[in-house]
Amino acid sequence: MAETPKKQPKREKRTTDPTDSERVSQVTQDLRKSENYARTTQTRNSCVSKDSRSYHMSEEGLRSITVRKYKATTNSNHPYNVYANLLEQNFQATAPNEVWMADITYIPTDEGWLYLASIMDLYTRKIVGWYIDTRMTKELVIKALQRALNNEKPTGRVIHHSDRGSQYASNGYQQLLQEHHFQVSMSRRGNCYDNACMESFHSLIKKECIYPNRFRTRKEAKQAIFEYIECFYNRKRSHSALEYVSPCEFEAAYYANQRKVAA
Repeated sequence: MAETPKKQPKREKRTTDPTDSERVSQVTQDLRKSENYARTTQTRNSCVSKDSRSYHMSEEGLRSITVRKYKATTNSNHPYNVYANLLEQNFQATAPNEVWMADITYIPTDEGWLYLASIMDLYTRKIVGWYIDTRMTKELVIKALQRALNNEKPTGRVIHHSDRGSQYASNGYQQLLQEHHFQVSMSRRGNCYDNACMESFHSLIKKECIYPNRFRTRKEAKQAIFEYIECFYNRKRSHSALEYVSPCEFEAAYYANQRKVAA
């Protein structure tokens, strides 16, 4: 005689702390509903469990955006001089304007490609200079460097690290570096990990700004990139390497401490 199947106990309806929902909602608004859920609550130092984060993001129609693979933008086959890797993947600095990292990435639009050249300060993780153009030329990276110099006005000798691409190795770019007394450092051929900080930033801007949007015009893309870098990333976006404050906040704290020590 077959056993009568036992009734399954009723599952209790999931109950959640409404403050969790409020926290997640506010944080995701701050991060434009695109930052990975595992980091959302870190920005406000609030304690919300992984399951609770996933649940509330699902309730609000939010999801984590994964990074897509993208084509390489480095051409190392050129006649220019290349330089040794001074960093050797030691991504540490003790003050602003000690080490600058540089790289290029691409942005798709309905009108065609755009290329973004960015320069990051290794200590603050701030994007100190950037430029967008329709062609990936030496002028693209030169203009990004000129912006960084105008913004930061470094007084010491800065290490400039980039890949071995023809734009960075070009005579025009190297001449500008020499005029401002930079020490030149370059990644090993074909090793993206040697420039991991810049690779990470460009991966981030694609995940949070480029992939969630379809840019119908180049002008629209340029405006979005400007707002992301200048209004959001530098000033508002928390960074795990900076104890979860923004690059500008971290930089301000450094200089405030320097003034305090000097007083």
